Amino acid sequence: MSTTRRSALKLIAAAAAAPILPAEAGRLIELKGGAFQPINVAVAPFAGDENARLATSVIVNNFKRSVFLNPIDSSSLGPNAAPPDAIPNLEAFRALNAQFVVSGRAQHGQIAFRLFDATTGQQAAGQQFTADAGSARRLAHLVSDAIFTRITGEKGFFDSRVVFVDESGPKNQRRKRLAIMDQDGANLHYLTRGDELVVTPRFSPSTQDVTYMAMAGEGDPKVFLLNVESGEREPLGDFPGMAFAPRFSPDGSRVVMSLSEGSETNLYSLDLSSRRTTRLTDTSAIDTSPCYSPDGGKIVFESDRGGSQQIYMMNAHGGDAKRISFGGGRYSTPVWSPKGDYIAFTKQGSGNFAIGVMKTDGSGERILTEGFHNEGPTWAPNGLFLMFFRDSGGGGGPKIYMVDVFGRSETQVPTPGFASDPAWGPLQG
Repeated sequence: MSTTRRSALKLIAAAAAAPILPAEAGRLIELKGGAFQPINVAVAPFAGDENARLATSVIVNNFKRSVFLNPIDSSSLGPNAAPPDAIPNLEAFRALNAQFVVSGRAQHGQIAFRLFDATTGQQAAGQQFTADAGSARRLAHLVSDAIFTRITGEKGFFDSRVVFVDESGPKNQRRKRLAIMDQDGANLHYLTRGDELVVTPRFSPSTQDVTYMAMAGEGDPKVFLLNVESGEREPLGDFPGMAFAPRFSPDGSRVVMSLSEGSETNLYSLDLSSRRTTRLTDTSAIDTSPCYSPDGGKIVFESDRGGSQQIYMMNAHGGDAKRISFGGGRYSTPVWSPKGDYIAFTKQGSGNFAIGVMKTDGSGERILTEGFHNEGPTWAPNGLFLMFFRDSGGGGGPKIYMVDVFGRSETQVPTPGFASDPAWGPLQG
């Protein structure tokens, strides 16, 4: 990754957000319920320099993918309907069924917005962000998050990135490189060269570090730690046998993974400071795909100890495990929601692979999407969306998709080629 991009990120993260007429906090819509309808938001073209058009486009595209906010076209009203420094013509926007109106200005590494409630005529939010030049997309994501949070009462997810495995070449000689992109598919950068096979990248929930498994040459596969800003990487120990399926603890201080020795595959935790390993399971089964709870107190994982792949839960320091999946079929790749309310999973049965969620005690199972081959769910930092990869068969390859936790909408995430194993990172701010 270039030095220019790293410095830009640091400056933005440190930049203060100056309020413009602060508004009262609180949820303005309800997200749940069968009668749910997305909120109509008109995003007026931002004023400013050449960055203004890009910022407007990014915000509109974010809202299109957000499920909960519906951007409506207000171009028929002309450029003077919502000047950046005055109250918009709310009557004209109401005629277009707009419930909220966004206006703003973007120029020279700065962006400012105002959000107006078209019904009450009051300003609901306003904020300004500053960064170095060339960060218009990032600033637009910050504005999108601020508006999403004000209307829904939930954290945003637009200012986040996704690590994934980029796949190219013929199916029997697929080149797999680790890549990173914004959550909307923009700003793609490659993190590895493609001279080794990489799988199962996992983003730290608290830092800009990634852990993944790499296989090169004749040696055993190894788990590596990679900083996505500096590009520095290091192996996480020199374990006998194969190490795989790594995942960070919520505070980023530990990694839990599977280690295979002979016919056994058990779970171990690794303290990143001391590099001390602790064995968590001791069975003759295959225990893998571990994931910490958001408070770090428990681990959910998959195991065939009962005869088929199922989901189990245990304390983070090990001990007895309790099975929580009972819906029929085989369950794998469990991932705990950042909100702590659901566990996402892959389910295989009747010739299909499905992505679903269940409550943490295994109840309330809901299938969000299913088909020929869906696998590898990963949560958005706000716990409202999942990404996963799908191979539709027919000689093609996998692509990444996004679905909301209520299963209302599903979209494909643009990538330059085939893509698998997405891992959603934290908000960058």
